[in-house]
Amino acid sequence: MKRILLLLLLIPAAIFAQVKPKAAPGFTINGTVTGFPDTTTVTLLNGQTGAQLAQTTMIKGKFSFKGNMDEPDFRILLFNGQPPFITLFLDNSNLKITGNKATIDHAVVTGSVANSNFNEYNTAIAPYQYLFADDAPYDSAAIQKAADISKNFAKKYPASTVSALAVIRFNQVTEDYKTAEELYDGLDASVKATAMGKYLASQINEEKSTPIGTIVRDFTQADTAGNPVSLSSFRGKYVLVDFWASWCRPCRAENPNVVAAYNKFKDKNFTVLSVSLDQAKPAWLDAIKMDGLTWTHVSDLHGWGNAVAQQFGIINIPQNILVAPDGTLAGKNLRGPKLDRTLSRLLK
Repeated sequence: MKRILLLLLLIPAAIFAQVKPKAAPGFTINGTVTGFPDTTTVTLLNGQTGAQLAQTTMIKGKFSFKGNMDEPDFRILLFNGQPPFITLFLDNSNLKITGNKATIDHAVVTGSVANSNFNEYNTAIAPYQYLFADDAPYDSAAIQKAADISKNFAKKYPASTVSALAVIRFNQVTEDYKTAEELYDGLDASVKATAMGKYLASQINEEKSTPIGTIVRDFTQADTAGNPVSLSSFRGKYVLVDFWASWCRPCRAENPNVVAAYNKFKDKNFTVLSVSLDQAKPAWLDAIKMDGLTWTHVSDLHGWGNAVAQQFGIINIPQNILVAPDGTLAGKNLRGPKLDRTLSRLLK
């Protein structure tokens, strides 16, 4: 399911969408594209996996495909095995494609309500596409505009699969899961049953299990010198409770991001409290020194049996939660650029 979301974010958002398709035996794709010689191969690929689904040969600038879609999904048309390509959000419709070799990625696609809906959403959201990149800067005005576009689209087209994408993107930029749930509840049952709809539901359900704004239960564990340290002792500050271990390669790779955030925001009422799932104290201490982690560290040296990790249901690392000055949950799973963006929003 994560791979689906990745595709939605990275694919050139040029042709994506779906309204509940009418009953049909399947889809047809009839293309007329100038500039390619006869015998040019045209390949239909799965937009998520890149797997070849069908292939044909262009004759006098024309090609065609037939098939059936269980539900609308991404497909790619590749010419002679080389980019650029045409991206489709394909449903059981009769599509007509017209274009030319020089601008093949801007070919005109008609005959599908799915593509029409996506084009509408994509045109509106295009100025704010940069917000969905991992390294996007924090821009409150742009975030609000992107959120409004996505919210309004979902309300306007509740029977469109594109609305599931719109709510997913709303969630990405706002982290307002309560509104996202309201938007999800307004979607048609057919949209909720799609892969994107199910992904959205899983996001919302995960958030509801530990919602933002709830009080974070206190804990106490020993620091590197053996002294007890409580989460509540940091009350009045934003605290990133960071779960990691010296033996965890992804954790060590993420540490530079945490260091950067700490250095950037430590003078703005922010700190880090790391909870290690180590068992060997020397390895734990060496990793702290090696990675330059100059904040408070605690552990009971019980590995995956760490009492704090069990308290918060930690089953993989790196993982973290952000605790607000009043002791409530302000964020979770904030890694990479997302951590910087969240802190930039909160610590203005």
